[in-house]
Amino acid sequence: MYLTHFGLKELPFSLTPDTQFFFDNQSHREVFNTLVLALRHTEGFIKIVGEVGTGKTLLCRKLLASLGEGFISAYIPNPYLTPEELKGLLAKEVGVNYQSGMPAYELLDQIYQRLLELARDKKQVVLVVDEAQAMPRETLEALRLLTNLETEKRKLLQVVLIGQPELDELLARPDLRQLKQRIVFSEYLREITRKNLPAYVNYRLASAGYAGAPLFSGGAIALLYNASGGVPRLINILAHKALLAAYGDGARRVQRKHLARAVLDTSESRRRGRWQALRGYWLWPLLGGTGALLAVGLPRWLGVW
Repeated sequence: MYLTHFGLKELPFSLTPDTQFFFDNQSHREVFNTLVLALRHTEGFIKIVGEVGTGKTLLCRKLLASLGEGFISAYIPNPYLTPEELKGLLAKEVGVNYQSGMPAYELLDQIYQRLLELARDKKQVVLVVDEAQAMPRETLEALRLLTNLETEKRKLLQVVLIGQPELDELLARPDLRQLKQRIVFSEYLREITRKNLPAYVNYRLASAGYAGAPLFSGGAIALLYNASGGVPRLINILAHKALLAAYGDGARRVQRKHLARAVLDTSESRRRGRWQALRGYWLWPLLGGTGALLAVGLPRWLGVW
């Protein structure tokens, strides 16, 4: 692998949602600050929407890691649950002595009593639901009813719904209008801008131990943006492949040609970026130094357009 070659301690563009690599982009920062502010003011529902690959799960992890001792958090990465499974999960997370087969009314009462106990201890309970667009309608309704548990002064349970744009479509259903009305804050997680892309790449590299001059050339950065559209997941995939290509060439810096190989080897790349990468290869005399293109990229070209 290229770690030693580039002076890295770990992979800088891993797809694992590691909070060490959380980039303080304007959009992500604004969304994160809204989350923290809303939770501290004990509001009910908070909704965060973002396209695929924009860093929603990483934002979840960052939020959970940032909550202080005054919070009890429960994280649901897979929300495809029945209402009973949702209540059972919440019960376990807040410390209820939950047993399978417990009558629904008894389980709900124990959850309520436990939430009251936590409130007396100055603890706020937060339920974070990732990929919320996949939660069944009946379970969403059960979640709404759980947020009815409150005192005269405060909500006993706060809910953060994080999902793809389909979540907005789901909440637009007439039979879910009561839940939609409970949403106090709603934010949209956006892609990395062209202006911020160099900072994003350099931040990931520095977080992985790199301490040298900018590792990606200006041409590589420009192609990286056009091919990724600023989507963090796609940026990471392309940057990782470009580092591999540069390492294979024995190069100490990622040039545009290395990024072009990564683009042509990645079917998810944006069409504009793929065309620019392809055009660049045709401009190189006799396709010099592009064996990887013929071995890997060419079989994929026919399916690009």
